[in-house]
Amino acid sequence: MDIIKRAFLPKLMGPTDKDRQRLLTALQKAIDGKVVAKGEHFFLKNKQGDLEFTLLAEGMRKLALIWLLIQNGTLLSGSVLFWDEPEANLNPALMGDVVEVILELQRMGVQVFLTTHNYVLLKEFDLRKQKDDQIRYLSLFRDETEAVVAKASDSYLGVDPNAIAATFSDLYDRELKRSLGGIKP
Repeated sequence: MDIIKRAFLPKLMGPTDKDRQRLLTALQKAIDGKVVAKGEHFFLKNKQGDLEFTLLAEGMRKLALIWLLIQNGTLLSGSVLFWDEPEANLNPALMGDVVEVILELQRMGVQVFLTTHNYVLLKEFDLRKQKDDQIRYLSLFRDETEAVVAKASDSYLGVDPNAIAATFSDLYDRELKRSLGGIKP
C-alpha cells in the first residue's frame, strides 16, 4: 500500500504500549516535536509552531514519517520496512538515534531491510547491536566474471569484501599521512 496512504491512517485506539511509546518519544526528541495532519497536509508541531512538511529538511521528514507509521500501528510486529539509505539528508548528530529506532523496531518484530554506503551508519549498528539482535550484513560486488555476488555475515567485521570500510581506512590513512607531514605511519 502507498506509504502516504498509510501515513494518513488514524492513531491506534487505546493506550500506547511501552515499546511504541519509547520509540515515539525518541523520535519526538529527534524531530523536536510531534506530527499532526491537517486536511491533506502534515505539519511538525513544536515550540516554533506548526511547520509544514515541505519546509522541513528531508531527513526530518523521513523521521517524522516513521513516527506517524509507528503511532498509527503500520509498523508493528510482522510488518516490513524497506529504507533506502536512512542516513541520506540526515543531520549526522541524529545517526545514532536512527540506528536505535531501527534496532528497536527489529526487537519489536518489524523486519527491516536497509541499504547504505555509509561507514558511520554501519559502525553505529555494530556498536549498538545487542546479543539477541538479528542483523545480517550483505555485501554486493562483482566477481572476476562481472557477475553480481552477494556475501552475507552476521557481524560487521565479517563483511568481506567491505568497500565501505576500505574507503574509510584509505581516507583515514591519507589524513594521518598529511598530519604527520608525509611521514609514513
